[in-house]
Amino acid sequence: MKNLLATLDNPVDKLEMVMDFGAHLAPVPDDAKCSEIVGCASFVEICRVGNNFFGRADSGIVRGIVAILLAMVDGKSAAQIKKMDLAKEFSSLNIQLGAGRLSGLNSMISFLQNL
Repeated sequence: MKNLLATLDNPVDKLEMVMDFGAHLAPVPDDAKCSEIVGCASFVEICRVGNNFFGRADSGIVRGIVAILLAMVDGKSAAQIKKMDLAKEFSSLNIQLGAGRLSGLNSMISFLQNL
């Protein structure tokens, strides 16, 4: 994802790609443990089966943000995620988000780092 986003300079093109990532989120398995993320303006759930992560959101852009974050943490343990600087990694993608979405992003990051 990072390499694909790096090829784009236009902020609108980046947001379209983010929405495309969200459109390809894997379905949440029936046995997943899901948590609604408090602090997001949109409905967001992050789900987990072992070290595999899944998510849902009711907004296309937010679904894309969820997809990007989950790609960063998928397959990693809670201890490994806690050591990651997810905010810095996401920031390096240079995706322009409004204040509301940034607040939701920070809520998702906080959730993941406190598993």
